[in-house]
Amino acid sequence: MTTHGGLEPVFCTIVPPHVLDRLARHDDPALSGPARRSLQRDAMERTRRRLTTVIGARTAAAPAGKQDGQPHRTIYDAHHGTDLPGTKVRGEGQQPGTDATVNRAYSGLGATFELYLTVYGRDSIDGRGLPLDATVHYDEKYDNAFWNGEQMVFGDGDGEVFLDFTIPVDVIGHELTHGVTQHTANLAYFGQSGALNESVSDVFGSLIKQYTLGQSAAEADWLIGAGLLAPRVTGTALRSMKAPGTAYDDDVLGKDPQPATMDDYVHTGSDNGGVHINSGIPNHAFYLAATALGGHAWERAGQIWYDVLTGGELREDADFADFARLTVKAARERYGAGDEVQAVKKGWEEVGVPAS
Repeated sequence: MTTHGGLEPVFCTIVPPHVLDRLARHDDPALSGPARRSLQRDAMERTRRRLTTVIGARTAAAPAGKQDGQPHRTIYDAHHGTDLPGTKVRGEGQQPGTDATVNRAYSGLGATFELYLTVYGRDSIDGRGLPLDATVHYDEKYDNAFWNGEQMVFGDGDGEVFLDFTIPVDVIGHELTHGVTQHTANLAYFGQSGALNESVSDVFGSLIKQYTLGQSAAEADWLIGAGLLAPRVTGTALRSMKAPGTAYDDDVLGKDPQPATMDDYVHTGSDNGGVHINSGIPNHAFYLAATALGGHAWERAGQIWYDVLTGGELREDADFADFARLTVKAARERYGAGDEVQAVKKGWEEVGVPAS
């Protein structure tokens, strides 16, 4: 069993750095300006996260009177500043206000909490009732959303390429799942283990959306960030689990670089070794397994992935083959040598990852 001795100093954003890098080089200042500021802000937050890991993060205890199995959400407004968490604007149980961004953040935190509790029996991100905090209206035209190890933060987008980052519930679920990974397998954020870190967040972000909408695996769009791209962008989302590499093909953003199989694995030193790019491979393996099994993807396929993430055998530096083998093992242990094992094996086989 792997022992996780300390939390990896991970700063996780939904928009990959290579996307903002491309925007930052554009001739139009309406596009390049927000992207450059967002990259600078991300660099500062990444440094803050590393320092927090060294000196110790604040401990967020469940508030007095909180019942097990109940969320405790607090939404803050940064008022386009960068001081966190900002001004409290909505607490747990309070009625919706007039700010749609606040309401979406509150609902998205709740949807994430509900899936993990109802389907997997997990009480919040850490499994012990961790309060869920989020800050909205962060910075000016900030083109990202992130989990900083302690809370969620949402930008409003620049309105040219990206819209409000609270719009897609799977973005909220994706980022909060980085917190689940932080408190469980703690996958190192580099290379294949980093791509697995990103993929796990995409998997459960998609499952949270599917659960919220009551969709089967066949009905789901398997897109990450649908509704986030502005009308001028030629694309549907940030990523596609069904068809990696097809989420966008735009004169400004370029073409979605995600590979679907190991034949097109991208070797790069940027983006922590391509964590947002090569995550398309395990993403596609999950999609193939889930659609082969049919029904609700959060049930059998999602349960297998959750068992691996939380089972204690997944090493922090695991590669794709390690994860694949553990999913086959988890499928067999939970369901026996039946359809589940075959669907998982075939999913990994089709993306070129050995699972045995």
